[in-house]
Amino acid sequence: MIEIPVEDWVFAVAALAGGVLLLITVVFDDVLGGLLDGLGFDIGGTTITPILLGFVGMFGAGGLIATQVMGWHGGGAAAVGAASGVAGAVLAGTLFGVLRRSESAEPFKLADLVGGSAYVSVGIPAARFGSVLVKAEGQTHEYAATSERDIPAGRTVTVTGVAGSAVIVMDQGSPAVAAGSGEQGA
Repeated sequence: MIEIPVEDWVFAVAALAGGVLLLITVVFDDVLGGLLDGLGFDIGGTTITPILLGFVGMFGAGGLIATQVMGWHGGGAAAVGAASGVAGAVLAGTLFGVLRRSESAEPFKLADLVGGSAYVSVGIPAARFGSVLVKAEGQTHEYAATSERDIPAGRTVTVTGVAGSAVIVMDQGSPAVAAGSGEQGA
């Protein structure tokens, strides 16, 4: 019968559990992070979960290397495991911190446009749909728009609400001035 020392079992279980849970955390976008996020504690912009899992996984891997490759047991293997665990925690914290900082900001929502101005590109019949152009986040976006009153093309309007994927607008009462047009001095 094969006899496996208890320390090898501990190191193997730590390596397997830490590695698998860290992989799940990476693949499923920090699903396990919610377990400890309630503590409101993070290190360098990284939640504590990947750091702990990096430590556990590398503690096990380092301990197994110490017992199986170096032939060290007991305190020596635990010291190698602990040093490997710290290195794994630092690596996981660094990588997750970089990933967290590289995430883009949340895109704007239609509701963010309420109160802003828009340019009517296709006339809006009363209680029907036309089209408006809105500048948001450095780009011009076109949205379906509706209003209580007729609004001719070329007017500047105010966005007053959102209706599904369209905006509700109100006429500001003045025609928009096209860029480059206007009276030239006599």
